[in-house]
Amino acid sequence: MPGLNSTRAEAAQRSSHLAVESYDLTLDLTKGDEIFESKTIIKFSCNKPGYETFLDAVGKNVISATLNGQPIDTASYDGESFFVKNLAAQNELVIHMNGLYSKTGEGLQRSVDPVDNEVYLYSQGETAFIRKMYPCFDQPDLKATFTLTVTAPDHWQVISNNPVKEKVDLGEKKSKWSFTTTPRISTYITALIAGPYYSVQDEYVGKKKVPLGIYCRKSLAEFLDPEDIFLITKQGFAYFEKVFGLEYPFEKYDQIAVVDFNWGAMENAGAVTFLERLLVFRSKVTERMYNARANTILHEMAHMWFGNMVTMKWWDDLWLNESFAEWSSYLAMVEGTRFKNSWTGFNQERKNWAYRQDQLVSTHPIVSDMKDIDTVAGNFDGISYAKGASVLQQLVAHVGRDNFILGLQNTSPSMPLKTPH
Repeated sequence: MPGLNSTRAEAAQRSSHLAVESYDLTLDLTKGDEIFESKTIIKFSCNKPGYETFLDAVGKNVISATLNGQPIDTASYDGESFFVKNLAAQNELVIHMNGLYSKTGEGLQRSVDPVDNEVYLYSQGETAFIRKMYPCFDQPDLKATFTLTVTAPDHWQVISNNPVKEKVDLGEKKSKWSFTTTPRISTYITALIAGPYYSVQDEYVGKKKVPLGIYCRKSLAEFLDPEDIFLITKQGFAYFEKVFGLEYPFEKYDQIAVVDFNWGAMENAGAVTFLERLLVFRSKVTERMYNARANTILHEMAHMWFGNMVTMKWWDDLWLNESFAEWSSYLAMVEGTRFKNSWTGFNQERKNWAYRQDQLVSTHPIVSDMKDIDTVAGNFDGISYAKGASVLQQLVAHVGRDNFILGLQNTSPSMPLKTPH
């Protein structure tokens, strides 16, 4: 049965019959401390009329739902999956539901700053947590466009994958934020960040102009050093545009330090979230920490091309997604920034991380059998990141750096990437 632990077989079954066109998502973040409202309009086609399937939809309750204009009985909603029957060739599904804010960093996280009691929100979708923010077909190969509208307190900032189209004052200390429509992307890299964030703006000018933003909690604003963050960001854009041979594929690039974060950072398209202490230094730190910050910035930036524009079909290719970003970030640091000795750091830290993980009884092949989401969650480790990146670096040494880069540039972004044997 479907549920929180999606399986590869279920995902393959769904994608063999469905193609998703678009999500039109409206969220109301002014409903209190526990819940938020979502209204999602999903347009999708089905190559087998009459087919029955399910959406991943984790929340408190479904208020109402219609399929092609006809009401759906929501009594069977189990809090995790939403079933739809008798699909047509072309479908429009509308689901209105109450979602639950997360306290574990999965889905739409809500945190309160103890300094000033301000509320901060951010979404975390990888691997299959975005279903906790809105109902969707939560698997990487069912890409779609996304159009987001958000109602929030009027003193908040609201950030998503695409630029703001319009902000309207609704009165009663509320505002409505509308965003432009994204290109086709996977559900797990869609994003919403909201709260009274402090921000600094800049712009990268290269193959195209890219608006840049850095955000953090108001209580951390005095510690933010945007000059160095923007410097590494601009150097990264210039380097990756040159080496990958393609301009940045999205319309803006925001980097947000978020509280209560489970990860180092997350590569949401155009709106990267960071563990606060990796992006904002509250005291003097060593050169190693500046190196680590640059590495994290460039790792997530590499994902914009490799992972976000070109995406794995299923999580079997998690290792390649993460190992390539790992390898790319070190290459960019050495060849495009002031951190010229970073391969030494890679050998000391990342490669030794892989050695340590490989000695444990929990070790596994670089290419693992990712039969379900629980298995995937257990593979975000030194094997999938550092050992895989070490193998890629050995491949580069074998074929030559220039030949490897030429191969990257000759790979069509419209073609799926295959896992090597």
